[in-house]
Amino acid sequence: MNWLLTQLDRLTERRVRQVAHAHGRRSFVTRLGTALVGGALLPMLPFDRSGQFGSAQAAGAGQPGHKAKTPDANQCDYWRYCAIDGFLCTCCGGTLTQCPPGTEVSKVSWVGTCLNPGDKRHYLVSYNDCCGKGSCGECLCNNNERERPGYRLGVHNDINWCMANTNTMFHCTTAIIVGVA
Repeated sequence: MNWLLTQLDRLTERRVRQVAHAHGRRSFVTRLGTALVGGALLPMLPFDRSGQFGSAQAAGAGQPGHKAKTPDANQCDYWRYCAIDGFLCTCCGGTLTQCPPGTEVSKVSWVGTCLNPGDKRHYLVSYNDCCGKGSCGECLCNNNERERPGYRLGVHNDINWCMANTNTMFHCTTAIIVGVA
């Protein structure tokens, strides 16, 4: 048994020395630094919620005798808002795609896949919170179609997405089309 441990010790020492000759300390420190910085930047990437597609259509749509109404970006049933949770920036001094003056867009966001009833296509919609002011308090929408529990961060919309910004106060949410699903 003692002989086996001695052989294992020599083999380990020889292997460690070979690695030390092939790779310097700077190489190790560089890789370690890259891993640490990469790990720190990972939470700032946008989250893909494409598995949660659906549409916020008006009740009765597609039924005989139903008159199609003009889409209103100030209403929660607007098709882009299928996975939104927050105050609509269109009611708070902003637009569908821009934050109101005095706020800044969040560095992280979530993405939903929504059906546009006009052209019957699914679109990827990025929901970006606007940060820097207190809550708007107007036009609160909470559409949780296919939402997952809170332990899966990227598929849960009940989060303060202003967490990566300097000023973490939430004001309102935009809905920006980023592509076709």
